[in-house]
Amino acid sequence: MIKAMRTAASGMMAQQMNVDNIANNLANVNTTGFKKSKVEFQDVLYQNYRRAGSASAVGTQTPTELAIGYGTKAVSTVRDFSVGSLNLTGNPLDLSISGDGFFQVQYPDGTTVYTRDGAFKLSADGQVVTSDGYFLLPELTIPEDTVGIAVGRDGVVEVLQVGQDEPVQVGQIELARFVNPAGLSALGRNLLAVTNASGDPITDIPTQSGLGQVDQGTLEMSNVKVVDEMVNMIVAQRAYEMNSKAIQTADDMTGIVNNLKR
Repeated sequence: MIKAMRTAASGMMAQQMNVDNIANNLANVNTTGFKKSKVEFQDVLYQNYRRAGSASAVGTQTPTELAIGYGTKAVSTVRDFSVGSLNLTGNPLDLSISGDGFFQVQYPDGTTVYTRDGAFKLSADGQVVTSDGYFLLPELTIPEDTVGIAVGRDGVVEVLQVGQDEPVQVGQIELARFVNPAGLSALGRNLLAVTNASGDPITDIPTQSGLGQVDQGTLEMSNVKVVDEMVNMIVAQRAYEMNSKAIQTADDMTGIVNNLKR
């Protein structure tokens, strides 16, 4: 009976983590560029009472094993990098990526981090930065006398300055992609960091080397689907309840055994 309690308890802990992850997805339903994640589980060790193929009588073997598992455990959270819906803003510094790729951003410690959040701003010096003031890489500076900004699908940035009739190119946006984007480590602030699992970044201009195109005046919204997450929440809740019921049943059976002498 104690084994059943521990097994069911592992299921309850797993579903608690599942609910925590679903809650995080729902909390970020309006977060620009957010990618939903799901928890993956594995069964754990088994106690083998009889192995398959063991001798059962003279010249015969058992076709199946007799084994009882010890529950489940969470092994990973997998991020879904499918493209979210695009929100038309009209802001010339709002950029989205249609397809594969990440914007490159300089972290305060000097390292390069990556994001799908293209809600860029201008600093006091005219540099293009994130909402937290981190520089877009390669660095891009908009002249003070700019009256119009145009970003092409290939990442070419042109500006129209006061007194000029023709736009001037001031920079080129580059994107990065990874062989295994699910291996990136989440830092918060819509930023992702390279790990050994993600592999090194493959950088190029948009529309080249398998990278998507850049769309100006739009933002990629979260790819969280509220209805799907609510269904997942209900399934997780029911699984939690069933595991708690298994603990209660095991406790009732233990009580019956304890009362046999009475």
